[in-house]
Amino acid sequence: MKNLIKLEELGILVVSIFFLYKLNIHLSWWLYIILFFSPDIGMIGYLINTKVGAYTYNFFHHKAIASTLLILGVVLPNDYLLFAGLLMFAHSSFDRILGYGLKYSDDFKHTNLGFM
Repeated sequence: MKNLIKLEELGILVVSIFFLYKLNIHLSWWLYIILFFSPDIGMIGYLINTKVGAYTYNFFHHKAIASTLLILGVVLPNDYLLFAGLLMFAHSSFDRILGYGLKYSDDFKHTNLGFM
C-alpha cells in the first residue's frame, strides 16, 4: 500500500512541476530550488517543542492549504497564488514520497504514514 501511495504522490509531483513550468513566472533556476524547499520553514516550530513543531510543519505541508491557494489563484486570476499552491503540492508530494508525512505532536518521526 505504501508503494501505491508513493506512486500517487509521484503523479501529483510531476503534474505540479508541469504546471509550474507552464505558469508565466520567470525566475532563475536556483530560486525555483530554494522556493521548492521553502515549506520546510515549518520545521522551525520544533525548536519550541514537538506540539508547536507538528502544527507549523503540518500547516506548511497540508494539501488543503495548497488547494486554497490554487482556488484563490484561479478565482482572483493571480499567477503568484497559483505558483504558491502548485509549489506546496509539489513539495508536499515530494516529502511524502520520501516518507515524511504529516506529523503527530508526540514525535517528529511519527507521521500519518507511520514511523519513519
